Amino acid sequence: MNADLLAAIRLHQRRTFLTQSCRGVGALALSSLLPQAVAGATPPPRGVVTKPHVPPKAKRVIFMVMAGGASHLELFDHKPELAKRHGQPMPESVTKGQPIAQLQGAKLTCFGPQWGFKKHGQSGQEMNELFKFLPEVADDLCVVRSCKTEAINHDPAHTFMNSGSSVSGRPSMGSWLTYGIGSESADLPGFVVMTSNGRGGQNQPIASRQWSAGFLPGKFQGVQLRGKGDPVLYLTNPPGVGAEQQKDVIDAVARLNQMQNAAVDDPEIATRIGQYELAFRMQTSVPELMDLSKEPAKVLESYGTKGADGSFAANCLLARRMAQKGVRFIQLYHRDWDHHGGVKDGIKLKIEEIDAPLAALIKDLKRLGMFEDTLIVLTGEFGRTPMSQGGNGRDHHMKGFSVLLAGGGIKGGVSYGATDEFGYNAEEKVFPVHDLHATMLHLLGIDHERLTYKFQGRDYRLTDVHGRVVKEILA
Repeated sequence: MNADLLAAIRLHQRRTFLTQSCRGVGALALSSLLPQAVAGATPPPRGVVTKPHVPPKAKRVIFMVMAGGASHLELFDHKPELAKRHGQPMPESVTKGQPIAQLQGAKLTCFGPQWGFKKHGQSGQEMNELFKFLPEVADDLCVVRSCKTEAINHDPAHTFMNSGSSVSGRPSMGSWLTYGIGSESADLPGFVVMTSNGRGGQNQPIASRQWSAGFLPGKFQGVQLRGKGDPVLYLTNPPGVGAEQQKDVIDAVARLNQMQNAAVDDPEIATRIGQYELAFRMQTSVPELMDLSKEPAKVLESYGTKGADGSFAANCLLARRMAQKGVRFIQLYHRDWDHHGGVKDGIKLKIEEIDAPLAALIKDLKRLGMFEDTLIVLTGEFGRTPMSQGGNGRDHHMKGFSVLLAGGGIKGGVSYGATDEFGYNAEEKVFPVHDLHATMLHLLGIDHERLTYKFQGRDYRLTDVHGRVVKEILA
């Protein structure tokens, strides 16, 4: 190590030096680190579940969130009775005493589905008539029409969908999963998040706390990759800094970390050491991951993208590439589903954005022999009301909405559960978010009641004290 570097380190407190060097987990993956020296030298990280609790059917999850609250009534939950009552008062017996977001105290009027529905495949899977490509894989889909959540506003509803609690600070499901069974990738994070914007302009922010590790060790936190431009900041060396100089800094910081960790045995220090090692490999693996130029033209066309342009289509293709590279939990947020007004035209835009990419992802995974062990989930943080808002929109709704599942041990061509004739209350085979989490963990070989972490004297788990595995939808 040269004298200038030693002098610089002595000028700063150790933690300040680390903060300025890294600026969080993302930057650890970012600080221009020597790429090839350790590539392939470290095995993928393992989890605490060294032997599956149950035989696993899935190896990874692609979890898609239609952020803003997708209208189940315009996607997968056909309600002819609601259509008949369009413009009539909503029966008070349905809504009395029920929590409503922005329509509280307003006159409640039935608002029928704004598009027709068609049945597809041998299973007769029913969906919006605007879908052109998804019907081609209708018999691979399981539509749960009876999901319900416990939060009626965006941020707490996202928090609940991610962590099983509307209180911020709990670990997200991707963190629980990587804590439980680790990752199959040594060169990329086990839990990766990507976001995309819709064309309608209602793109509410998604807070990074949604992929927080909470009280789990920080190494299980999700890492956000940007779909356009530099996927992570500070990925390349600054001008004038060569690989050897960079290696000097990394080695020095690693030794300091190891000395401090030997003295205090702090899990966060161990996390930093591990993240620096991962960052070595990410400097090579991330640019390679994001380079879609070698994808066949037919594949790019099927997804509806020409490259990593930040769209939902491109992010679906990148999700498939991450799945190939062993990333355990891939979360895609697609924004602009908050249709308080103009739901008819808004849903048309959204279907145009997700239809081809979602179908292409399923077909692509089949082509690669990965569909059977990749669990795909598509959901919103909640649904939309069967009552109108502003004459042509729908309010937030938490009492009943739809979730789409496919692959990874899920039975295809199945419709599970139902809402009432208005699409208001989940009333048949009710499917709470905790059941979604329990079923997802089960498919990956984890008993949700046995994956726990002691914090402040209590054993916590993703499903808290709830959740059951919904075996009726399993293949």
